[in-house]
Amino acid sequence: MNNDYFFAIDLGATSGRTIVGRINDGKVEQQEITRFPNNLTRHGGHVYWNIHALYLEIIKGLKEVAHRGITITSIGIDTWGVDFVCIGDDGTILGEPRAYRDPSTADAMDDYLNNVMSRRDIYRITGIQIMSINSLFQFHAMRRQGNSALKAARHILFIPDALAWMLTGEMVCEYTIASTSQMLDSNTREFSTTLLDSIGLDRKMFGRMVEPGTTIGTLSAEIQSMTGLGAVPVIAVAGHDTASAVAAVPAQDRSFAYLSSGTWSLMGIETAHAIVNDRSYELNFTNEGGIEHTIRFLKNICGMWLYESCRREFNESMRQLSHTELQVMARQVEPFRSIIFPDDTLFANPQSMTDAIKTYCRNTHQPVPETPAEICRCIFDSLALRYRQVFGYLKELSAATTPAENGIKVLNIIGGGSLNTMLNQSAANALNIEVLAGPQECTAIGNIMVQAKAAGMVTDRWQMRQIIANSTQLTAYHPTNRETWDAAYDKYMNIITQK
Repeated sequence: MNNDYFFAIDLGATSGRTIVGRINDGKVEQQEITRFPNNLTRHGGHVYWNIHALYLEIIKGLKEVAHRGITITSIGIDTWGVDFVCIGDDGTILGEPRAYRDPSTADAMDDYLNNVMSRRDIYRITGIQIMSINSLFQFHAMRRQGNSALKAARHILFIPDALAWMLTGEMVCEYTIASTSQMLDSNTREFSTTLLDSIGLDRKMFGRMVEPGTTIGTLSAEIQSMTGLGAVPVIAVAGHDTASAVAAVPAQDRSFAYLSSGTWSLMGIETAHAIVNDRSYELNFTNEGGIEHTIRFLKNICGMWLYESCRREFNESMRQLSHTELQVMARQVEPFRSIIFPDDTLFANPQSMTDAIKTYCRNTHQPVPETPAEICRCIFDSLALRYRQVFGYLKELSAATTPAENGIKVLNIIGGGSLNTMLNQSAANALNIEVLAGPQECTAIGNIMVQAKAAGMVTDRWQMRQIIANSTQLTAYHPTNRETWDAAYDKYMNIITQK
């Protein structure tokens, strides 16, 4: 039995958890240690993260593993992207870090694009989709406002790097998390001097760039005393949570696409080089960093946000139903009766998602879904058809870099949405491709496996993925009813084109 345990800290935008995992008999095992909320704080017209609360939760998790007598080999941290911490000359954290939901960035993005650099020029450098939440526009907003923390900053660390620094005293800039900032050159994979100059920042403010699997340092003497642990190494895993999730795709070879299915649906492929051209710019695809020098070429699609928002609005009896029970009811509704474009701005953050869906259908002269079953059917059908649209773009854009014989042959669906059997089958039908669903807890698994690679227990991402496949009960979905789905896709394209 292998007793090398790895401690994974997995922080999302609404909650976090600590997990221990190990590789045993060719399989990865994991056990949740703690779970906790990650609450935004709002004051003075801004929105912040409580970095010290997250730090204390990490300490709590480390104390718990020590209390249980679990000897951990290393520690890794993954979080959401784009946000950062300003640190003063004396190592003081200069205020709470701004959250990407801060309202100031939308106006800042428009100002930057109009007065500093064009949308196309930014994309040409970075290959990252233009979004107001990106770090580039956050820095521009803070600079315009004369933000005191940014003015006084000697160092800037992205969230997982900042937490690792709080544990070790060592500063690094992990590549996958930095790639979400819209400040890296997609060719050099380093910070763009042009973009840094445009927001008045210096490369020296950021830590040394490191790849996933690099040892940052060991727990400081202070943390060792607080937790009862020894000088445990802290590893720079794939710090961006999506990068950790994609590292855990249980693929057999390169002929796969992935769909990370959760609040957002992230559909993409793994490539050796960034794909940056006029067509990728037009379609707003992004090139983010992955493990082993790979690129995650993907597109964000509105995902379970639609379903979960509507579910909260259903009456109490319907809210008590399980996801499976709602899917059974949705299957009984006439298919493709009502179709929406999931990424329409109408659905970004409406006061009522059910009303927004009804408005969209009314405006496009379709039957208006009234019952929860009709609304769920509309959402699942529409998401599957949107997946088909994006999958077509993905095949088109990857054709130049992927030999025809190694084209996309399977779609791996990972994350919480991989449990939605109705949507998984609909995706297989819509895309006319085999779908493999699982694992659900892919982000934590990816974090653990990168630590295992750093410890020399696996050689590369393919061995990692084989172990994950051995550990996971994957569910296969095979396409059916092709003519029906072809006709539905024609209807979908007609609706979204007219709107």
